[in-house]
Amino acid sequence: MQGQSAIEATPSGGAVADNGYILEVEDVRKEFPGVLALDRVQFRLRRGSVHALMGENGAGKSTLMKIVAGIYTPDSGNFRLRGQEIRLKGPLDALENGIAMIHQELNLM
Repeated sequence: MQGQSAIEATPSGGAVADNGYILEVEDVRKEFPGVLALDRVQFRLRRGSVHALMGENGAGKSTLMKIVAGIYTPDSGNFRLRGQEIRLKGPLDALENGIAMIHQELNLM
């Protein structure tokens, strides 16, 4: 998909796929030198629901959110947004598709 938009077509009206999920993350893996940060992670979001992602320090929460926001590229895994498979090329691509992240690192300000 290089050189193309992450999503070629969105279902009419931006509708969510029949399964009710607006975002689906399946089997995501991310490895850094010497550290397996994520291994076969599953994550699904429904429109109009409140979700909490919790875990110990080092559990991979921030890594997963940075992948969803296009900051990191997963080593493997699949993403669907509104039922369409997507591959994000970066944070701007995520933002153009309605995905944004508020970072926890205060030193960015």
